[in-house]
Amino acid sequence: MNHPDRHRWRDAAVQAAAVAAEFIAQESRMRDAITWQSKSATDFVSHVDIGAEERIRATLLAQIPDLRIVGEELGADGDTESGLVAIVDPLDGTTNFLHGSPNYGVSICIALDGVPQAAVVHDIARTSGASHSIGTVFTATAGDGAFANGVPMRVSSITEPPRALIGTGFPFKDVARAEEYLGMMRRLMPVVSGMRRAGSAALDLSDVAMGRFDGFWELWLNAWDLAAGVLLIREAGGKVTDLEGNDARMVGGTIVASNAVLHDWFLDILNDRSPR
Repeated sequence: MNHPDRHRWRDAAVQAAAVAAEFIAQESRMRDAITWQSKSATDFVSHVDIGAEERIRATLLAQIPDLRIVGEELGADGDTESGLVAIVDPLDGTTNFLHGSPNYGVSICIALDGVPQAAVVHDIARTSGASHSIGTVFTATAGDGAFANGVPMRVSSITEPPRALIGTGFPFKDVARAEEYLGMMRRLMPVVSGMRRAGSAALDLSDVAMGRFDGFWELWLNAWDLAAGVLLIREAGGKVTDLEGNDARMVGGTIVASNAVLHDWFLDILNDRSPR
């Protein structure tokens, strides 16, 4: 159910994301001096991720004191489906950021009892539409549409799979699912116009909402990777489910997103069923 405070929550999230984005942009100018810390063999974090989340927390709690925050770096173990919670990725696309590849951003979703109410994805390095101080700001509030820098956005109108451009993310943290994933790629490659792996799920999902991608899938995302993007896509007229076709929840797992028109076809291809 949509909450009457969702616009206030959205504004707080937008402000928090902007504070973090400004900090990240400043730090990007000194990228060569940043120390990488390993979360796993191929997954990294830096003081920039942590500093961004600290700033997001301070900004959100100053405006919404009763908010609980589940963030990738400072509170990743919290329940994302009970009460009023902000699901935060302070720097989605850390590896891109550390290499200077311009595809990274801030993702914040405020949900109430597992229902997303407000979302912002602040794309720090790319600009679209009306001028913004830093990058592009994608926003959505439940029931009120999705916007890029204040301009309404809609998913694509592509209806023919051969014209579809599909985004994806490799299972680099869990190579045990590599063969399953490669099978999906093999089935898709001959029947779509192209596939892209840009390295930031939050921005990939924003691109589905904006119509840049006609679909996106990944075998595993954490709640903070997907939460804001789920609301953006729904409010832009698209569809987001798991691999079985169940509506996406504010928890980690497989995600399949599309412009809605292609969704059944997309699920059939991914699951190796005869397309309907």
